[in-house]
Amino acid sequence: MKTRQGWQLRGKVASPVRQRGASVVLMAVSLFMLLAFTALAVDGSNLYVARNELQNAADAGALAGARMLYLADGSAVNPNANQAATEVTTANESQGNSVEIVSIQRGHWSFTNGTFTANPSLEAVDLFGKSTMDLDLDPNFINAVEVVTERSATPVAAFFGGIFGFTGYEVSARAVAYIGFAGTLRPGDVDQPIAMCQEAITTPTGEYSCDVGRFIPEGDQTGGWTDLEQGDDGASNANDLRDLVENGTGNPEELEFGEDISTNNGQVQAAFQAFYDKWVVESDTKTKPWNMSLPVVDCSDGIAPGNPLVGAVNLDVIWVVNQSNKIDDDAPTQMALPPDDSDGVSPGTWSNADPSGVTRWDDFVGAMNLRGENDALATYANDGWRQKSIYFLPSCSYQEPTGGTGGENYGILAQIPVLVD
Repeated sequence: MKTRQGWQLRGKVASPVRQRGASVVLMAVSLFMLLAFTALAVDGSNLYVARNELQNAADAGALAGARMLYLADGSAVNPNANQAATEVTTANESQGNSVEIVSIQRGHWSFTNGTFTANPSLEAVDLFGKSTMDLDLDPNFINAVEVVTERSATPVAAFFGGIFGFTGYEVSARAVAYIGFAGTLRPGDVDQPIAMCQEAITTPTGEYSCDVGRFIPEGDQTGGWTDLEQGDDGASNANDLRDLVENGTGNPEELEFGEDISTNNGQVQAAFQAFYDKWVVESDTKTKPWNMSLPVVDCSDGIAPGNPLVGAVNLDVIWVVNQSNKIDDDAPTQMALPPDDSDGVSPGTWSNADPSGVTRWDDFVGAMNLRGENDALATYANDGWRQKSIYFLPSCSYQEPTGGTGGENYGILAQIPVLVD
């Protein structure tokens, strides 16, 4: 309204009593929010610690079970693997409380699908004639242990959360440990300073082939001498190679999957002569296969001065031709056939007493299925009898797990598992 003094504004001013009431409400809301954030911070931190301890227990249990997943010779799944996982899991605590186990299962982990499929089978899937991808997609290939832990009977304590009606928090954790194929090789896991080319032991489509033999050297696709060292920038010293052959103690240092291992392209006479002399002894005067584990390298770009380590293989050296061998005098007359299953027993003995060395050699080549260039039988006419050559058969038997997980399938499972989920 307008007065003589001018316009007068109308309005209401809250009384002091009403202002105090609003402040009390705001203070109560602020206090509630403060308590809520405190509960979230304190109880959340406590819950985080408890779950980490549960996860540690699940991780340890899964790794222990996966490490015991196969029998010592790799021929079957170990029925005690779950028990090993149980013992290690329950040896852990979460905030002084026993870890509760929801489940422990053997099964199959697939990297392609990113999934674990429980499978209680104790049967070992045949590794031979299959690629790593084939096995990754095969749910019958037992390669993992899953452990699930929880705090249910003894929930994680609620401190400030009790104000809001929480008496405790149930929490769980899960771990999957996977055992693959030998990649990282611990000291002494391989026996001789020879690197095998993966191209010599696999089919063109990548399957591990244990029923076809080859010889070294044969082109650039079979193998080469190596000092079993990584990080070197040149060819191996001949005397060092000879000493590694004679000592037979294998790689002195751990070999890492994916890194180059030094290799030699061509024959090293000092090493070869030592190898030949040792073979005569190990083969019981040229009548039995000489079994050994060797590193496997990628030779797609040829041999030397270094090739990427991709795994390990077990094979049988069945013949060695020295530079002075004569076909009629030195071609084989008798050889025990390599074992073709996990019991390590030879299925029999090949023999041929024909006076013609060529006849004996060609018969031997056919019995062992030794192949040369263009996948032809390594007969005498096909230039199969070569001076300073090592003839071998990849093993078709289950082998003792070796090294750490990370390699491709060349018939040897790893011994050390990794966590994958």
